[in-house]
Amino acid sequence: MIKENSTDQFFKSTVLGHPSGLFVLFFTEMWERFSFYGMRSLLVLFFMASIAEGGWGWDQGTASSLFGSYVGLVYLSTMLGGYFADKIIGYRWAVVIGALLMTLGHFSMAFETQFTIYLGLVLLVFGNGFFKPNMTSIVSEMYKDRPEKKDGAYTIFYMGVNAGAFFGILLCGYLGEKVGWGYGFGLAGIFMFLGLVQFWLSQNIFGDIGLKPVKKDVEELAKKDTDKRVPFTSWQLGVIAVSVILGLLWIINAPASKISKLSGGSFDVFGFLGEKGNSIAILTALVLFIILLVYRIMQYSKTTREKLIAVTFFAFITIFFWAIFEQSPNSLTVFAEKYTNRILTGNSSAIFLVVNSLMTLIPLIIINWVMFMLFRKTFAKYSIANIVLSFSFVIIWIIALWMLAKDYYMAGYLDLSDSTLQFLKIEKSTEALTEVPATWFSTLNSLFIITLAPLFSKVWESKLNPNANVKYGIGMIFLGLGMVAVAFGANGIAPGAQSASVSMIWLILVFLFHTMGELCISPVGLSYVSKLVPARMIAFMFGVWYLAVAIGMKGAGMFGEEVEAIANEKGISYFFWMLAIISFVLAAFSILMSPIIKKLMHGVR
Repeated sequence: MIKENSTDQFFKSTVLGHPSGLFVLFFTEMWERFSFYGMRSLLVLFFMASIAEGGWGWDQGTASSLFGSYVGLVYLSTMLGGYFADKIIGYRWAVVIGALLMTLGHFSMAFETQFTIYLGLVLLVFGNGFFKPNMTSIVSEMYKDRPEKKDGAYTIFYMGVNAGAFFGILLCGYLGEKVGWGYGFGLAGIFMFLGLVQFWLSQNIFGDIGLKPVKKDVEELAKKDTDKRVPFTSWQLGVIAVSVILGLLWIINAPASKISKLSGGSFDVFGFLGEKGNSIAILTALVLFIILLVYRIMQYSKTTREKLIAVTFFAFITIFFWAIFEQSPNSLTVFAEKYTNRILTGNSSAIFLVVNSLMTLIPLIIINWVMFMLFRKTFAKYSIANIVLSFSFVIIWIIALWMLAKDYYMAGYLDLSDSTLQFLKIEKSTEALTEVPATWFSTLNSLFIITLAPLFSKVWESKLNPNANVKYGIGMIFLGLGMVAVAFGANGIAPGAQSASVSMIWLILVFLFHTMGELCISPVGLSYVSKLVPARMIAFMFGVWYLAVAIGMKGAGMFGEEVEAIANEKGISYFFWMLAIISFVLAAFSILMSPIIKKLMHGVR
């Protein structure tokens, strides 16, 4: 007799050797990432665009500050969403609530008023918190009796993540830049809504998984764990509370005080501490948290203590990795918009159009084939869900073909009558040229991940697989090389220059190197947390890890805040050289620490 919700049950109906339910999650996650990355790619550009261009006319410092706080809070909110799912509502309701909040958030932003943009960002923060950690939890539960299939499942799942990011940036970015900001924000909302509907109508495919909180295997493992316990005392909980309150007030106040100054206000929560009040607040929070972390680590047995020190080391490097890597939708997109030659004519235009067409159509065809395979297995039981999914792709095809037709027409390679132009809402062209959207470059990250991930996976499974420190070191070297590429390309831009015509090749190289760095670091971190940390402490240390990522995301915004001042004084190239040097120093530090950290890890690889 088959146990309910056992892996055997799910493997009765398979697509490409995996349960059909995995592909329901694949498409739900794909639409969520489509909406998240699509909107995010436009955010800084929207804030910095002039009032005449439909934006808010902010300086880059203010735009970067709000961007950094937004993405930082997105990662912090995963702790809240994970807690509610584990203790109160279950994974499935958490996903539904998260998707609904994000749908409302994107639609709210489409109205482009101050109130609706801020409301949208708040809804997106909480929506991501409920959605993001619980999709992977459903995948994990589905494969708990088939661990040998789990790596393949996550590979397929993350292909959905990257496919969604690719098409979101490509299409939302195009509509936002070329048609209107609200269209880009609204398109993100449409696909989040369709993803929600598809998930809701297909949910019976998951059996009882995620319907209510379940006691995880952690409790069973904890019983076998005879290591010394270090329960939280009242003073430690007090320190955590003070650190959390100061940290949250800081991450909100940092952009709020800058925005207030733009409108002639003087709002500043920490104004009573003087001009450096914000810095004093966050440094106090960090010092308190570090003291608590060090104190608690020192209370454990020698082996556990050393493993926790190793995790903390990787978390430290991770902060800087994300702070530099996440310049993609921030300073690198602004660099593409202001300083990169994106106007192509002649052969350059033709080559770009062909490459962009292949980049758009080939992934779409492959994903539609996967969708057809899913239809064959699930249409009888979940016909409405499959119709919603196919309707989603009809919209994608219409927008993608419209985008390509518009680009070929604007470049002079396609003749369209006045009536056709009017029907397609395309303005009449007066000059044959191609203008590459500034957001287009960010699509390269997802494209390179899909292309290079199998190669890196093969290397990690071979004898060439380096230890964790060397992986981190190699990742930071690639990160630095990316910044060297754009710094070298920007060398000729004079301090204070507001525009330039740097070749596109430098930004393409940035995203190639940064993707290679991401493939060295991103998959490794959480894996080592789960391997090094005792089962009873997993939740707390995952919290510490996501805190490190959140600090890195906010750090990306803080780096972005300094771009204009540095560019005006020393040139934009200087800013990228600084980030390159930081990357190389941390790479050397990680590799040099390899023997020490290897000893602290006690044989864990």
